[in-house]
Amino acid sequence: MVSWLAVAAWAAVIPVACCQVADLPAKTPEWRPPAEDDVRTQVWAWLDAQEADEKAMTKAHDLWAGLGEEPTGDQLLQCLTETFSVVDTDVAALVRLCSQPKTELLLPSHSWLHDPETPPLMANNLRLLYGRWLAQQQLYDEALVQIADLNTSDVVAPALLLFYQGVCHHTLLDRERGLKAVADLLDGAEESPRRYVAVARLMQRDLEGLENDTLDHIARRMGDIRRRLDLGRASEKVQDVERGVIESLDKLIKKLEEQQSQQGGGGSSGDNLRSSSPAQDSQIIGGRGRGDVTKRRIGSEADWGDLPPKQREEALQQIGRDFPPHYHDVIQQYFRRLAAEGSQ
Repeated sequence: MVSWLAVAAWAAVIPVACCQVADLPAKTPEWRPPAEDDVRTQVWAWLDAQEADEKAMTKAHDLWAGLGEEPTGDQLLQCLTETFSVVDTDVAALVRLCSQPKTELLLPSHSWLHDPETPPLMANNLRLLYGRWLAQQQLYDEALVQIADLNTSDVVAPALLLFYQGVCHHTLLDRERGLKAVADLLDGAEESPRRYVAVARLMQRDLEGLENDTLDHIARRMGDIRRRLDLGRASEKVQDVERGVIESLDKLIKKLEEQQSQQGGGGSSGDNLRSSSPAQDSQIIGGRGRGDVTKRRIGSEADWGDLPPKQREEALQQIGRDFPPHYHDVIQQYFRRLAAEGSQ
């Protein structure tokens, strides 16, 4: 499975000419990042409302003084959330969590982020910070709990929000939502980091070509199951994905068997019989037999995994002709797992 976060890191160092935004059609973006001065004004108003003491105000001023001119959305988000942490201990714990790799299997709920009593400026931007960190830990479902319903006007880093929404939806194969997030990001390409734009274009092309129940789609869902299990997730959600994979494989194998069955019964006249290789001189051959063939049992969706070895190998060979080699390996592993489960 493609890691778009790794691709984004790679895109950050590719030549500028490869991802210039100037070649995009000129259009008025539907979103723009907020002005730094406006964010500062909201921060000081929040500090006043919290009745921050002199020590906290000094730390906050130091943070914003070190921000520099024309900060990026990522920098603005980091400065804003660290300012909140100066006053609020819950925020401080969350900011610490998001500054290091995940070490615990179970994560704190941080339910206060969704509490209506939490000021929107704090809640929305901290949800973005937390959602980005969760996505970086490959916890895409958990990340979407934090960021799926956020809008570009809710946060100080709208490009970052759209990028991680796109990454999560793409990885979870949500084609419609993924394409929308990517399209919204590209609408404001001039306001977005070049690495986000470059990766967004790749995700857009990939999602546009994604089709349900193809071998590519099945293989990706298998990768998603492996990711979830590696993270210690074995919930009903994982089981739903597994059931969906089995159903898709049922359809795919049944389709291949039907195609083979039709191909095997195509000849009706002895004159149409053709040999795939020249006959040896010592062989006695004939072309006017009754033409009886072993009838192929297509099977139901519940028992196709019990195919005889010969028919199973024929299906694998058909897959090998039609698809890239690594998909053949995926299906072989699947058959092995079915066999192992059947023997228990």
